[in-house]
Amino acid sequence: MGALFYRFPSRQIKVVAVTGTKGKTSTVEFLNAILETAGYKTALAGTLRFKIGDQSTPNKYKMTMPGRFFTQKFLRQAVDAKCDYAIIEISSEAAKQYRHKFIELDALLFTNLAKEHIESHGSYEKYVAAKLKIAHALEKSSKSERIIIANIDDKEGQKFLSIAADKKVSYSIENAKPFELSDDGSGFALGLEKIRTQIPGQFNILNMLAAIAYARTQNISDETIKQALEGVREIKGRVQKILIGSDKQDFDVIVDYAHTPDSLRALYETFANKKKICVLGNCGGGRDKWKRKEMAEIADKYCDKIILTDEDPYDDDPREIIDDMAKHIRKEKMEIVMDRREAIRRAIKEANANDVILITGKGTDPYIMRADGLKEPWSDAKVAEGELQKVITDSR
Repeated sequence: MGALFYRFPSRQIKVVAVTGTKGKTSTVEFLNAILETAGYKTALAGTLRFKIGDQSTPNKYKMTMPGRFFTQKFLRQAVDAKCDYAIIEISSEAAKQYRHKFIELDALLFTNLAKEHIESHGSYEKYVAAKLKIAHALEKSSKSERIIIANIDDKEGQKFLSIAADKKVSYSIENAKPFELSDDGSGFALGLEKIRTQIPGQFNILNMLAAIAYARTQNISDETIKQALEGVREIKGRVQKILIGSDKQDFDVIVDYAHTPDSLRALYETFANKKKICVLGNCGGGRDKWKRKEMAEIADKYCDKIILTDEDPYDDDPREIIDDMAKHIRKEKMEIVMDRREAIRRAIKEANANDVILITGKGTDPYIMRADGLKEPWSDAKVAEGELQKVITDSR
């Protein structure tokens, strides 16, 4: 009904979908930057924001891909604004609930799959099947050149490459070698070009490679790709550095969405050479309880100081979530501070020169989700910035 009401807008614009457990938002932002630098007008719909041309608004739905008529309306607006490309994130939950139906895809970028949303889907196999529904939607698309791009470092990559498509492109971290990693960025080879970005983490190099692979199918030059990626200063909520412009701030504060064991480990390994003060809770009440033990053990392994705090308890007892995690962390390195603002403040007060504070789990999530559907307005970045300003001002 949505597609019919808005006159099947996806038939009139190039639609590029991005799916995977991790990296969707960053990949979408990297690809958007490349297409814009190449001179194209873009629309973007994802976990972080909705954008049509120059107009951008934050996504406050706490859904990667809102349902019912939303996406069809978004695509119609993109067409009416004469956008060349619409880039959309599609989650497994969206596919499970048929939100991707009647969207004619030109391309699908697959980043990776890890154990996630198991209680919602029923098993890892059903989770994979939900993701593959998106690939099968590409198969059935009426577009003239259907493109599948997949990460072959991931164990599920070949399943996505096996679908029927007019062009199949794989990518791997091998494509970026030799690459360099540091706390404040990354560098890697791109043909004859050398890219140096301000976005850290090997996982982000992979996200860039996905965007690069698609850009090359659109005949965008490596010079343009380099200019675009080097121009991306940050992606909000994704290894986002909080700075207040004070010479008193001699340590790093990082806000990151990391909400799976793999993404948490990858983030911590990115800052392997620094003392890490880690603020974390869990993925939220009522879902994926298996993650509590794994994420606690990862934090215990990598972090020098751990502050466990409230995150998104929904209808669960928030203290019960934290107690489940605390069982797997050494007491001498752990502190429980249920008030999330106070937990962030404690971490900042604890930091010394060259330390890094890693605040994980929410990224740009606009609310803390509580019982009975109550939404408490929230921003990890704004709270961290405010508390950082207070602590540094008090220290003068």
